[in-house]
Amino acid sequence: MKRDEVGPGGVDALLGARLAELRAERGWSLGELAEHSGISRSTLSRAERAETSPTAALLNRLCAVYGRTMSQLLSEVEAEPAPVVRAADQPVWEDPSSGFVRRSVSPPHTGLRGELVEGRLAPGADIAYDRPPVPGLEQHIWLLEGELEVTAQDIAHALREGDCLRVRVWGPTRFRCPGPTPARYALAVVLP
Repeated sequence: MKRDEVGPGGVDALLGARLAELRAERGWSLGELAEHSGISRSTLSRAERAETSPTAALLNRLCAVYGRTMSQLLSEVEAEPAPVVRAADQPVWEDPSSGFVRRSVSPPHTGLRGELVEGRLAPGADIAYDRPPVPGLEQHIWLLEGELEVTAQDIAHALREGDCLRVRVWGPTRFRCPGPTPARYALAVVLP
């Protein structure tokens, strides 16, 4: 079943079910997952039951625990992969608390090492990830519109329209849109 066929809250329900499956595959209790992820048991429980929409930071922590990129995790709640995904069918996920909108541009496939994502941040939006979903992940961030500040390896990079930053992610990262206009960027992600 595709995301647009599951109705309101459907994406969160599919995502919650997949998160519960991943935990069950490892034989972990909510408490054990909380220890591995640093996320409270109650928050994990609410996310698995789709009582709350997980934030980008929460999904990133869970992806790190499960050794997946966010696109891989989100593609696991999608229908069978196709070689072409039309613009109208590209899945969009929003984190309303941070002002982050993520569109999966690449056709999803868990066997591929690379993927392309479009990110949009509202003016003033600031997202901090405490760790990469996969250590050594390679990212190419090409700023299409606006301004974007990316911090990786404790180095801040101020990007302007047309700039492209290539980083290997080993530790915390931060994406911030200083405004006054939204930032829109293409993110190429390559597994190590």
